[in-house]
Amino acid sequence: MNRKLAIVTGAALLGLVAAVAIPAATAVAEGAPAAADPGGASADIVSALQRDLKLSADQVRVRLSNEAKASRTELRLRKELGSAFGGAYLSADATVFTVAVTTDAAAAAVRREGATPRIVSRSERGLEAVKNRLDGTSAPRAVAGWYVDAYTNAVVVVANTAAAGQAFVASSGVQASAVRVQVSDESPRPLIDVIGGNAYFIGGGRCSVGFSVNGGFVTAGHCGTTGSGTTQPSGQFAGSTFPGSGDYAWVRVNTGNTMRPWVNQYNGTNVTVAGSQEAAVGASVCRSGSTTGWHCNLIQAKNQTVNYPQGSVTGLTRTNVCAEPGDSGGSWLSGTQAQGVTSGGSGNCTSGGTTYFQPVNEILSAYGLTLLTGGGGGTTPPPPPPGNCSGYPNVYTGTLSSGQSQYQPNGSYFYESSSGTHRGCLDAASSTVDFDLYLQKWNGSAWVNVASGTTTAPDEQFSYNGTPGYYRYRVHAYSGSASYTLGIDAP
Repeated sequence: MNRKLAIVTGAALLGLVAAVAIPAATAVAEGAPAAADPGGASADIVSALQRDLKLSADQVRVRLSNEAKASRTELRLRKELGSAFGGAYLSADATVFTVAVTTDAAAAAVRREGATPRIVSRSERGLEAVKNRLDGTSAPRAVAGWYVDAYTNAVVVVANTAAAGQAFVASSGVQASAVRVQVSDESPRPLIDVIGGNAYFIGGGRCSVGFSVNGGFVTAGHCGTTGSGTTQPSGQFAGSTFPGSGDYAWVRVNTGNTMRPWVNQYNGTNVTVAGSQEAAVGASVCRSGSTTGWHCNLIQAKNQTVNYPQGSVTGLTRTNVCAEPGDSGGSWLSGTQAQGVTSGGSGNCTSGGTTYFQPVNEILSAYGLTLLTGGGGGTTPPPPPPGNCSGYPNVYTGTLSSGQSQYQPNGSYFYESSSGTHRGCLDAASSTVDFDLYLQKWNGSAWVNVASGTTTAPDEQFSYNGTPGYYRYRVHAYSGSASYTLGIDAP
């Protein structure tokens, strides 16, 4: 329901919640973490990470806090450094965040952000160009896949024998010095078998639900082709890609099914999805699937090409989390942030293995879907309206120079008493600027980002399903100067 936002003033606060002290919007330190819960993780996520990473509860909480900081830092530096960015990764214990760069000037920028620079000879863009050349080369079954390895500043080709890997590299024509062959017994296959559990079914097969979106859920593309029917819940594949540019699909469910913003931990509880901020290489990640339940470990690399029997798939994220047939399509979370859906892998949950997931943001972008998040229950948030932010009941304007931020509405914040969908739409007046948009919520001691639009484009849009509380929008000029219009809608 569209309605005007009520901006909270100091006098109104005294009458509403005298026992809750909320500082003025302009007085709160930007980026302050949630003091009571650094990683935004539930006790169940902390417990699972304790089990799988062999850590204490305090060590898990410190790790999650470090991972969240690294994720924000990587986003800023990737945009700022451009062609000098060489990749980024966390140390094994997540205490050191290293950013690879190709120049001394870029290294200085990394130090200013509090991260550790490492001078390398190859930029991430250069390594991606090598990987793209491999993507266009036919691979034998003895080659399991290839990816850009941030840790070694090289492209890694995973093969059953060194000779097979070297022959594949030679046939591609890429510079051999940029490639490292890793011998492994991996033999990836899509994880789809018929085994009972918390799942959905496609004919005689079974896969796992990824995440609820407006109108249905996302999952793996190899689970079904466009038009295929599903049961439990009943629906139909509205889009599917596999193999090739990804392993993703979405299922439009029939009337009577209720979407929830939750992920099953297989211990009688659910995780509530808060957003889809991408985690860094080296960050912890947990997976839920209908065969093996809930398992956690670390992200090893991004944008790997995996050579399945059905053909190569690009753009997958590599992990050392275990999985088994039937887990395909299932959810991946870092803290409470959605990361992707299970594609395939090698090994099992007895001896361990390698598993790949399809990043979720690519699925949402490909089909124009909105992730169901927060405490909105089974509501289905509508997608943001197209165009220049027309149709919003609350509109605010401002002008920013590069590096500046403004808070809306009108330098203040507002109180939302209902659960439901918040929508934000930022329209910059210039096509040459890079403006970002954040929705922040007061957690009792600090403002925390709960949704964001941080692409390199001048305009941003997003939807967020939230619970009652105090909110504000932050408009940030990452680069360039221009006026802007911000459209806001609340439950």
